[in-house]
Amino acid sequence: MNAQTEQVDDLRLVALPTAVNVADMFVRFSLGEWRLRAMQDEAAQTVRRLVGAAVDVADRRAPGFLLVRLRLTGTYLVVEVEGNRVALPPELAGSRAGLVDLTAGGHLAWCELALPSGMNASSVPLPRREPRRSPAAERLGDEPDVDPEVIQRILYGLGGGAHRPD
Repeated sequence: MNAQTEQVDDLRLVALPTAVNVADMFVRFSLGEWRLRAMQDEAAQTVRRLVGAAVDVADRRAPGFLLVRLRLTGTYLVVEVEGNRVALPPELAGSRAGLVDLTAGGHLAWCELALPSGMNASSVPLPRREPRRSPAAERLGDEPDVDPEVIQRILYGLGGGAHRPD
């Protein structure tokens, strides 16, 4: 595994069967945000296998948590599942995958997927979001004028003002 991570996204789940579908949606959303839609199917299948294997070995009475993580590093997308009980599914044997015992306890199952040809982690753009107002704010119209003296009185009343307003 390459240690130079350019981007990362993660999600914490309970190790129950529903985690498989939620992890799939998480991967598809994250890769859409990273503009790596061409990798969505392969990465979603990989995370389904990793999370499914972790759910299979989880204690049904006390399933614990899983951390699903996506990392862009070098020329790879690394799909990771971390938890107290995880397993490497047989379908991933022979690929760039592994199982690591963590020093703080627990285990990490991982699989590296090659980025599209000619692409590396540093060339993947960060997600861009346009500033938007909520629908409720849109219905209200323009921003109301704020009187600084009123704000100062409120802050003083809450115990956050430096001096008493006049």
